[in-house]
Amino acid sequence: MTKKDKIVSFLFDKLLSESTREKTEKIILKVAIFSFFIHLALIYFMKFDVIDLPSNSDLLKNPISAVYTPFSFILIYEVYLLIYYLPKSFTTYITKQYQIITLIIIRKLFKDLSALELTADWFEIKGDLQFTYDLVASLLLFYLIFLFQKQGKRKATQDTKIKPIIERFVERKKLIAVILVPLFFAIALYTLIDWSTGISVYSNTLPSFESINNLFFDQFFTVLILVDVVLLLISFFSTDQFHKIIRNSGFVISTILIRMSFGVSGLISTILIVVAVLFGLAIIVIHNKYENDALNN
Repeated sequence: MTKKDKIVSFLFDKLLSESTREKTEKIILKVAIFSFFIHLALIYFMKFDVIDLPSNSDLLKNPISAVYTPFSFILIYEVYLLIYYLPKSFTTYITKQYQIITLIIIRKLFKDLSALELTADWFEIKGDLQFTYDLVASLLLFYLIFLFQKQGKRKATQDTKIKPIIERFVERKKLIAVILVPLFFAIALYTLIDWSTGISVYSNTLPSFESINNLFFDQFFTVLILVDVVLLLISFFSTDQFHKIIRNSGFVISTILIRMSFGVSGLISTILIVVAVLFGLAIIVIHNKYENDALNN
């Protein structure tokens, strides 16, 4: 083992080992619970005029919207899990991308629940209509992710003895994962500071909800696109099989579609997310058919 490999192995054990994952999970869950009660307390303190925080944000008007905050920390943990599974399973890594975007929609639903206008004009009110779109999309995505995981497991059961060339591919993915941990931490810290400095203490408004909802994750998926491209290029060293190249290329396109959803709003954003997961599912289904055909022949 070279000196570089030893350093990567050491950092990987420190940042992405099973024990580190368990510790991270406990810390994130505790912070999520604590943040929920803090957010809830702020809402009620404002409601009973204990504190004065003038704001136009729906996140500070209804107790239901307090669920938004712990979900944000759960999403942070999902980002960590995405990096954690990158060297272990490529399909699980892609699955985590789909789970993250689905959780972002679920998080948005909690905010929208607090602002619903329960009237007979449901389908004429823009906010209520978008809530309906997101509700249907979350159910559809939940099922599509189930199908994607099922296809991924089918592929996993077909793997035989790992070849040395595949082991080298795994080592390269470990290096990428080690780089991603501090990189995403730096992006999250920079995004938080940048967003915080945009809030004026003399202003009666907070940044728009769309900017809060997309906070960090638009940059996050931009980086994921670059990571997916790097994985695609590295995969050429381990295989020249057409169906595997198309599979990896398809996953890059799927990630790009998800990233594009942050640049638009409303129904178009929801459609792009669903299409991205549908495309990824179609890619892995066709890929597995190639694998089955190769085994049968």
